[in-house]
Amino acid sequence: MNTEQTNPNQPSKWLTMPTRASWWVLLLTMLLVVAATIGGKNLYFRGDYNIFFDGQNAQLRAYDEIQTTFAKSDNLAIVIAPKSGNVFEPETLTLIQQLTQDAWQIPFSSRVDSLANYQHTEAFEDDLIVEDLLLDEYAFSEPRIAKIRQIALSEPVVKHSLISEKGDVTVINITVQLPQLDETAEAMQVVESANQLIEKYQALYPTMEFHKAGIIAMNYAFMVAAQDDSSTLVPTMLLVILVFLTIMLRSFLSVIATLVVIIGSVAATMGLSGWAGMFLSTATVNIPTLVMTLAVADCVHVIATMRQNMKKGHTKQYSIDQSVTINFMPILITSVTTAIGFLMMNMSDSPVLRDFGNLAALGVMIACFLSVSLLPALLRLLPIKVYVASAEEENSSDIMDKLGDWVVRNRKALLPISALVIAVSASLLPLNKINDESVKYFDSRSEFRRAADFMEERISGMTNISIAIKTNESQGIADPIFLQAVSDFSQWLRDQPEADHVATLSDVYKRLNKNMHGDDQNYYKLPLDRELAAQYLLLYEMSLPYGLDLNNQINVDKSSIKMVVTIDNLGSVELVDFENRVYEWFATHAPQYEIVASSPSLMFAHIGETNMASMLSTLPITLVLISVLMIFALRSMRLGLISVVPNMAPAIIGFGLWAVFSGEINLGLSVVVTLTLGIVVDDSVHFLSKYQRARIQGQSAEEAVRYAFHTVGRALWITTVVLVAGFSVLAMSSFRLNADMGQLSALVIFIALVVDFVFLPALLMRFDTASYEQADFSHETHSDVPATQTQS
Repeated sequence: MNTEQTNPNQPSKWLTMPTRASWWVLLLTMLLVVAATIGGKNLYFRGDYNIFFDGQNAQLRAYDEIQTTFAKSDNLAIVIAPKSGNVFEPETLTLIQQLTQDAWQIPFSSRVDSLANYQHTEAFEDDLIVEDLLLDEYAFSEPRIAKIRQIALSEPVVKHSLISEKGDVTVINITVQLPQLDETAEAMQVVESANQLIEKYQALYPTMEFHKAGIIAMNYAFMVAAQDDSSTLVPTMLLVILVFLTIMLRSFLSVIATLVVIIGSVAATMGLSGWAGMFLSTATVNIPTLVMTLAVADCVHVIATMRQNMKKGHTKQYSIDQSVTINFMPILITSVTTAIGFLMMNMSDSPVLRDFGNLAALGVMIACFLSVSLLPALLRLLPIKVYVASAEEENSSDIMDKLGDWVVRNRKALLPISALVIAVSASLLPLNKINDESVKYFDSRSEFRRAADFMEERISGMTNISIAIKTNESQGIADPIFLQAVSDFSQWLRDQPEADHVATLSDVYKRLNKNMHGDDQNYYKLPLDRELAAQYLLLYEMSLPYGLDLNNQINVDKSSIKMVVTIDNLGSVELVDFENRVYEWFATHAPQYEIVASSPSLMFAHIGETNMASMLSTLPITLVLISVLMIFALRSMRLGLISVVPNMAPAIIGFGLWAVFSGEINLGLSVVVTLTLGIVVDDSVHFLSKYQRARIQGQSAEEAVRYAFHTVGRALWITTVVLVAGFSVLAMSSFRLNADMGQLSALVIFIALVVDFVFLPALLMRFDTASYEQADFSHETHSDVPATQTQS
């Protein structure tokens, strides 16, 4: 049964209001935009990693539990590499002493660990000596330096943690306790203070190389990436859009009108987010870029159709009214489907991605509203003039007409070729692997990335996992059975190929047992008596200076310990696999103990995977909703169903190509399908609406395809170029989540145009063969169809 509409509506009085009451519409819309924009004063920025996780995230809860039970482990590591390649020289050892002392003055610092204050223990007659490894009282004589070197490179607590295996790089680790009132501002304070210290010592010791790493440095890098994007990408994006529009529309005043709509859409979106109490983050800082591109897509269709009508000699007011009437439903459907795609990001496990989706959906609908209200009013008021084409010029074929003719001629070959390309791309999809590596969120332009790479190459990876082991018994950690399990587990960890360093209490017990037996190496093993083990630990704790206690390894009632394993900077798949092996070891060898493992790196590893799963689970719902909207908009079940494949194909081909070029899906790419799906619909809904219009006018499928190319082809080309340019600007971001998202989105949007110019017309000419009831277009004083087409 044919469900096509037989009569198009006359221009609605609501749609013509912007041209009938232009000044009033302009004033009212600008007042609404200004009222919304004022909310921008409430916006603030957060750049810490916590924003990627909500309170229900299992890994975040585990991490918070470990942080609450033991001392906080947020840290800033200052890596020092003498150009001589030898840390064990008087100059470098003096620097370590001085910098360690000054590092205590860094805001919120609660602990500083370095070679200088490493608490070395040794026996002296019947006493246990606990003192700084680089104690000020000892001069750096050759014998003394030789002893320091021997201790540093043999102690498992120090080696690969505070000193590299070769002795060419050392680390000063500053643990901070942030008040968490404003984590971004607090992290900035810490890093700025550390920068001042480094500048001071760089001047004093020009032969030294300094780097900053650690969680605080990563938080700071998130913030810097977002600020860089907002200060460089958004202005670049705006400039790119204006240049492309000026070239392609050939109308400076039309570009000015579009610019007003762009600025109004962005300002209102960000202002309303401020009224809603939201904050800017590394993800949402790119919303202006996105809203810009989407606002342009709406404006181009209105302006292009208006200019087509004016070229045929019609008045400007009539041309604007006709343009808004013809484009209103396609723009509305495009905006609603795009908003649905973005709103589906609410199924994401990451709060900032949910905010991203909600803000983008809001921006899309604001842009839609302004493009059919503010834009027509501006076009009516601005003195826009268009060169009126002669009859010969009007009938002459342009590039789009030639393209339409070529597609019609080659339709029998294009359909199977397109289907084959889609099938091959679909077969490549399984080659994509979900793999998040938080260090690689930043490219080599980032100071943090360079520091992390340097640290991994010279001393150890920056990725660590905190492992809390619970005996659930007060003083239970002194139990020899527990200590043996911890020792066995520590050894197993060190045997893993990914592990660089293991900080474990069992090493402290072994060292103390050796010390209490006159430093006899044969006693470098665990004490076998529970009481003796408890006494050793008490004696050691009483000898430790303030700030260097064992609260970061032992809880208050000594029922639990925390180990930290430092590993290579792995991707999420390898990291989750490592975590699973940890749990399996305990399930097999020490099932009586409860363990919790977590870290920021582990949280990022899990969220990419869960995010992709949640996005894929919502994809069928999104497709059904968009298909229903297409059927409703076109009032045709057949055309709505035909549109499903072209709407899915760009993402299939795009991800297929991504599998060939990269194959890694990170947190940013996990949202590209939902992000681009609504945008892809823009091309198909505009093409189909013009195609259907020609079919209702009594033309064949082939003639209707030519008509669609003639009327909307150029507008689709312009919007695609602008959208691809916009997302390509985002691809220049130094933050990989944004860069990858920009690259793949630009690719998918370009493919969407190719699909809608090649595959969709071939589908229509093959499957849309039923006749349409002709509509009465007598109210229109002209035909949209060029003479060359109506005569064919």
